[in-house]
Amino acid sequence: MSEPSTRPAHPSFREAFLYWLKLGFISFGGPAGQIAIMHQELVEKRRWISERRFLHALNYCMVLPGPEAQQLAIYIGWLLHRTWGGIVAGTLFVLPSLFILAALTWVYLAFGDLTFVQGVFNGIKPAVVAIVVFAAWRIGSRALKNGVLWAMAAASFVAIFALGVPFPYIVLGAGLLGYLGGRFMPDKFKVGGGHGASNKTYGPALIDDDTAPPAHTRFRPGRLAVLATLFVALWAAAMALLPAGPLADMGEFFTKAALVTFGGAYAVLPYVYQGGVETYGWLTGAQMIDGLALGETTPGPLIMVVAFVGFVGAWTKAIFGPDMLALAGFAGASVATFFTFLPSFLFILAGGPLVESTHGDLKFTAPLTGITAAVVGVILNLALFFGWHVLWPEASAAAPFSGRFEWFYALMSVAAFVALWRYKQDILRVIAACAAVGLVYTFALGA
Repeated sequence: MSEPSTRPAHPSFREAFLYWLKLGFISFGGPAGQIAIMHQELVEKRRWISERRFLHALNYCMVLPGPEAQQLAIYIGWLLHRTWGGIVAGTLFVLPSLFILAALTWVYLAFGDLTFVQGVFNGIKPAVVAIVVFAAWRIGSRALKNGVLWAMAAASFVAIFALGVPFPYIVLGAGLLGYLGGRFMPDKFKVGGGHGASNKTYGPALIDDDTAPPAHTRFRPGRLAVLATLFVALWAAAMALLPAGPLADMGEFFTKAALVTFGGAYAVLPYVYQGGVETYGWLTGAQMIDGLALGETTPGPLIMVVAFVGFVGAWTKAIFGPDMLALAGFAGASVATFFTFLPSFLFILAGGPLVESTHGDLKFTAPLTGITAAVVGVILNLALFFGWHVLWPEASAAAPFSGRFEWFYALMSVAAFVALWRYKQDILRVIAACAAVGLVYTFALGA
């Protein structure tokens, strides 16, 4: 089939709106899957943006805190249809997931005592352990290219596992070490970023390599100041509207979480766990695992697990009274989602013109490399935490290995990991298989 020779027509706002809405419902597979879906549709089929411009935008999103796939959608939406295009793209990327996850969380809380629901979650939990271990292996095999980076990963694991150092301090420390390492040991920190240019072409693109930057993408200091002021005002107004108590705590906490989500959702989950379980008591450790399981099976960024945390927290605290638990849960989920994703819009809409002003390489790779190395240690700690809860469900911090050992779920975790690692199975397929096995096993025990 011959390559197209003419540029596609500029999509209307309605056409782009319908695409971003569709993307919100089909964006399964975590960041890699979501980016692949956008690449196939926007670069290969529709040709709204060229391969190089797509990767250039992605490289910028990779060095930001927050979900890079959602930020990439904001960036491309902004390139196509100015500020409102970016806002619509980023909002529709997460809005379907919010409603789907809120509905599933309500089922989980309202009917979680049913044997069927318990059986499904009993099977999914070992799969989650395998998925997190696989994430640590996948990121580590790509990121830890020398002894210095291995040492940073080990140090971050010791810091969070043995010393209880909060995750934001680990991120800041790793970024600083990466910056210094880039200056004094540049050969050890040249592996950051992870997305290079490609020579593939799919025909002329609407936003092509040689396309002149649209007027709205040019950097203007005044625009940057206005945007920053508006976003701070929006954040402050939203915080002021929240009643004192759990919702206000969630607004403040998830704003902080949004600013330290370097390395993806798996990396920030320990921070969300520390706040949601240990500090505020919004949910239990076991519920956190269930939330991650739900997040893995719904569209949208995996960090949407914050909506689960917010829903369960507001439900548990009964913020609107015992007769309005569902409304309380949805309010908590909405607050968690709003404050988690709000900074992403500022990062892209304010920083995009700076990136578009030069198509040279970004200068953040060394700090990113350091942070990525530290993230491997943090994710390994998360895998141990989840594994402990699943395999020793009756244990406690005082007696960490007390009670029964769930050998069957241990075998399921091993099998799930082998399916992901050796046989390259899709995450959703592994979760579905484990859910079915868990259901059968739970009914067999109850028979």
